[in-house]
Amino acid sequence: MIQTTVQNKAFISGWRWVYVVLGNLVMMCLGTVYAWSVFRIPVEKTFGIGATQSGLPYMVSLAFYALFMMISGYFYNRYSPRAIMTTGVFLIALGWILSAYAPNIYILTLTYGVLIGAGVGIAYGVPLAVVAKWFPDKKGLAVGLVLIGFGLSPLITAPLARMFIEMYGISFTFMILGIAFGVLLPVLTLAFRYPKESGSESNLLPDTKDRKPKDIPSDQMLKTRSFKGLYLNFLIGAMIGLMLIGMTGKIGIEYMGLSSRSIAFWMSLFAIFNGLGRPVFGWLTDRLSYPKAATLSYCMIAFAALLMLFAREGQPLLFGVAFSIFWFNLGGWLAIAPTSTLSLFGALNYSRNYGIVFTAYGIGAIAGVLGSGFLLDRLGSYQVVFYLVLALCLAGALIAIKQVPLSNRKPQSPGKDSLTLSTGK
Repeated sequence: MIQTTVQNKAFISGWRWVYVVLGNLVMMCLGTVYAWSVFRIPVEKTFGIGATQSGLPYMVSLAFYALFMMISGYFYNRYSPRAIMTTGVFLIALGWILSAYAPNIYILTLTYGVLIGAGVGIAYGVPLAVVAKWFPDKKGLAVGLVLIGFGLSPLITAPLARMFIEMYGISFTFMILGIAFGVLLPVLTLAFRYPKESGSESNLLPDTKDRKPKDIPSDQMLKTRSFKGLYLNFLIGAMIGLMLIGMTGKIGIEYMGLSSRSIAFWMSLFAIFNGLGRPVFGWLTDRLSYPKAATLSYCMIAFAALLMLFAREGQPLLFGVAFSIFWFNLGGWLAIAPTSTLSLFGALNYSRNYGIVFTAYGIGAIAGVLGSGFLLDRLGSYQVVFYLVLALCLAGALIAIKQVPLSNRKPQSPGKDSLTLSTGK
């Protein structure tokens, strides 16, 4: 009997890694949003628009992605993962296909921005919710490994999209991607389920019954100092990363003098770093505290911004090093935020809690894309963007330092730890 129980636990512990692999592949499909730099210049030429308008579909897509990530979080415990994923996939496929027929940038903003963004927001949380429940002991590492796919997506989608655009034009490229995702994603999610469906949740690992998660509900989470610090840090980290990822192609071509073919190569390389940032920072957040992981990220981003201030045309290596760091750290923030949400507020309300935290990503997308587009259109200088990045890093680092747990500081009055509810006094 004991031997059978041990074998069952071993089988369950091994089977759960299948969800990591499947989740990774799903994320690779969803992460095509990060390949917008490949579409951006062709969109500008097709519709005769500038940097601010060409950023609208990307910005709106990220904003609706964050909004529907929050909304869908309320349904993860009510409906099966496959039902939620089906809804998201339908919107994603429809959005890509309708984008093929968009006559102007505003319709493209509705199809690419609203429909695809909403679909990705609904589908994105499914692999995370499934894996979070199967890996209570390795949450940071497991979530980070799933998120690799989202970061690595441009490694495949950027060269493919560029090739399709050159061969068939941008409209037919949208059509191809819509059909492909409509077929692939439902197949990849057929096996998704939560551990409680098999009655094995308590048998995942021998030590799970001894764990005591905080399990803080959303209304209480919103009042904590830890939430406010995490939210602001995630907003700043996402703002920097999404702003620079969306401008990677333009900066490479217009500021560094690189060809579109070279940019596609560099973006494939950057995608690798973006993917690696997720398990690395997930592991760091598990081992350290999120304020320390956040501070490290800001230091790396500031160093990369300084490199770009000294970079000139004909220096592709500096461009490659700096943007590898930028992409690596955006991937890092997409692991720091969910891992910190789990560790600070528990797994029971994780879907709702992280949905709320993730709205910072959408706000960061809007602020970053609009801000950088405005600076470029008005001042025509990419250097101003990197000075803005340095200022944001300084502000973020100061916020992160204030979030260091009081147990690591000098003794203070009792009852005021990092999770104490704000009283307004």
